[in-house]
Amino acid sequence: MTADTMPKGKIAVLLADVDGTLVTEQKVLTERTIAAVKALKQHGIAFAVTSGRPPRGMAMLIEPLALETPIAGFNGGVLINPDMSVVEAKTIAPDVARATLKLILDHGMDAWVYTADDWFIRDAKAPHVERETWTVKFEAKVVATFSDAALDHAVKIVGISDDRDLVAKAEKDAQQAFGDKVSAARSQPYYLDVTNPDANKGTVVGTLSKHLGIPPEQFATIGDMPNDELMFRKSGFSIAMGNASDDVKSRASATTDSYNDEGFAKAIEKFLLGATDQGGH
Repeated sequence: MTADTMPKGKIAVLLADVDGTLVTEQKVLTERTIAAVKALKQHGIAFAVTSGRPPRGMAMLIEPLALETPIAGFNGGVLINPDMSVVEAKTIAPDVARATLKLILDHGMDAWVYTADDWFIRDAKAPHVERETWTVKFEAKVVATFSDAALDHAVKIVGISDDRDLVAKAEKDAQQAFGDKVSAARSQPYYLDVTNPDANKGTVVGTLSKHLGIPPEQFATIGDMPNDELMFRKSGFSIAMGNASDDVKSRASATTDSYNDEGFAKAIEKFLLGATDQGGH
């Protein structure tokens, strides 16, 4: 696919990943991004977000982007309204949650467990905890071991390691071990997200399609990681960020610039608003 590919049919919704896509490396929305989302709405195109983040970790996006559509946290594991009320939640089967935790730990990775309301960790000083806390804007609960209550109501289990090859291997091993019992995919090179099998970005397209009454072929999607490929497949037009891997780019309809070079806003301007280069806003 080339960067010059354009949508062939009507686009009525843009569904965006958050980290690595909508926000910069510093986890902020640029003025150009905010303006681009506003322009989308002025052109009659709805805007929605989905992320591996917990719903509370996307609350800071609601006001600046004037979000009106349901927000898909945990890769679709929990769907909330912009007022933070829960539309639906999809948990991992308790026995599968325990087996997932064992697989992650057996690979030598750290593990986090999320329920619809809480984030549980074992070590506040472990890699990426501080960064994640700053990103999602709330504190994790530190526990010696993950309780039965947490594992019985787990919405997402995360494996964490800075050994990126190890995370990729764990992703494949989880997919082989659990098959269609879970959705297992990397949301970042150092995160393996495991959720309910119906909680993935591909099903988010279907869920929002039904909720909004807009067919999937009228959805455009934009992201940067392997778990975004699932929504690429379900949508009519897909855009990979410039910071995505070549493999992810090969599965998208088009490619934009990096998240640190206004790639998100440029994608809207070029592919959805028909502008080739509007410059800064």
